[in-house]
Amino acid sequence: MSLPNDGFSPEAADANRICVGVITGAHGMGGAVKVKSYTADPKDIAVYDGVTDKSGERRFELRVVRSGGKALIVKIDGVDDRTKAEALKGTEMYVSRTALPQLEEDEFYYSDLVGLEVELADGSKFGVVRLVGNYGAGDVMEIEMADGKTAFYPFTKAVVPVVDFGSQRMVINLPNEVSERDVDEEGTEE
Repeated sequence: MSLPNDGFSPEAADANRICVGVITGAHGMGGAVKVKSYTADPKDIAVYDGVTDKSGERRFELRVVRSGGKALIVKIDGVDDRTKAEALKGTEMYVSRTALPQLEEDEFYYSDLVGLEVELADGSKFGVVRLVGNYGAGDVMEIEMADGKTAFYPFTKAVVPVVDFGSQRMVINLPNEVSERDVDEEGTEE
């Protein structure tokens, strides 16, 4: 099971576009910016035509200057000084879903999973996927349960054997070391 990290944020949902990165700040005095790329190969963020902001109104022509650490250093056409670069901090960058490669079987974009109903193997309701991310140790999903509590589970084939977009649901097998009763009042695992 694989998840190209599209950096999805629930407030930025758009069925026709995928978030491929975010500008995290300015770099130097010449207008370069630091970019956190959500593409499988971080440098690929610059190969897509039609990179826009969240509204779709501003278009970016990107050129990766340097790759290293946690961010890319990118030049954007028309951004030629630090003031302009700083003004872009926090800007999410999107591409049309049609510009992205075809996904393989058992591959999903994070944004496609958010909002799916989560059921246990016996068909009982468990919750709703609120967020999916990868923080360095593998793909993790945040599930809001019916009682409003939140829990985090690995997004693996063993834990999530079924993803059914037709019925807008997924099936979860709770890991042996974690069960619904192990979630405390704050929604974190005990």
